Amino acid sequence: MAETFLFNALREAIDEEMARDQTVFVLGEDVGHYGGSYKVTKDLYDKYGELRLLDTPIAENSFTGMAVGAAMTGLRPIIEGMNMGFLLLAFNQISNNAGMLRYTSGGNFKIPLVIRGPGGVGRQLGAEHSQRLEAYFQAVPGLKIVACSTPYNAKGLLKSAIRDDNPVLFFEHVLLYNLKENLPETEYVLPLDQAEVVRRGRDVTLLTYSRMRHHVVQAVKTLEAQGFDPEVIDLISLKPLDFETIGESVRKTHRVIIVEECMRTGGIAAELIASINDRLFDELDAPVVRLSSQDIPTPYNGNLENLTIVQPTQIVEAVQKMMALHV
Repeated sequence: MAETFLFNALREAIDEEMARDQTVFVLGEDVGHYGGSYKVTKDLYDKYGELRLLDTPIAENSFTGMAVGAAMTGLRPIIEGMNMGFLLLAFNQISNNAGMLRYTSGGNFKIPLVIRGPGGVGRQLGAEHSQRLEAYFQAVPGLKIVACSTPYNAKGLLKSAIRDDNPVLFFEHVLLYNLKENLPETEYVLPLDQAEVVRRGRDVTLLTYSRMRHHVVQAVKTLEAQGFDPEVIDLISLKPLDFETIGESVRKTHRVIIVEECMRTGGIAAELIASINDRLFDELDAPVVRLSSQDIPTPYNGNLENLTIVQPTQIVEAVQKMMALHV
């Protein structure tokens, strides 16, 4: 086992897959000589050369379209979005091309494309650099959406995403790159469509993903000291949702709280609530509660920024309230 930062876990995944398969290449702004804005591709340019670490102009729509075309012809592109918010400039290419071409071509083309990069609310990055695009793309047919949350799952999930024959949006949180964890020295991959049960419990199911996993874990320490027994599930796969794992938990706890950094209106939690009510309504002893970011552009001011996203104290209070009302 070797202690590894999350950004280095991602780098290892890319390096291993580029060595294993010569059709894998990386493109994006500053991914080559500079090594990526968060050093995920550091030194890979020296190892693989400029045709496999391709520095692009600042033209997301153009290089995303090029990557889709490359995927159609048998290559396996990895797009790095310097900031995932910039990929809104390539929304057409991702939705109308990457997401649909396998279907609209009658299966004649595969689109083995990974689109990855930093997103989420950082520390005073401003509104345009604090985007959470998972809800923007959730309605797009043909895409898989994954959110990593630890160095271990980041590496295993990215390797699987690169090998997948479908387009995968791979979300990394800007504040998780410096997380450390011991990783196996042997190769491993993880399934793209499975949630992770972080903690088993019986009182209430806490559904979360990305950075909020760590806020939930922090809140659970307080809740345990107060005698509560919550179950924590890291969704990981945002599309498709792993309803086998979710359903098993809800049938046990009969209570659900969703914790997300996404905006409340039209967010991942909104889809989860609708799906839980559709599939598991009779299992619920209380209405599903969602804790989401406020529906405003993220403020630059640090104090205001913290007020827009869910904090561990709010998670503790939500569990206390739910358990007090529905003993």
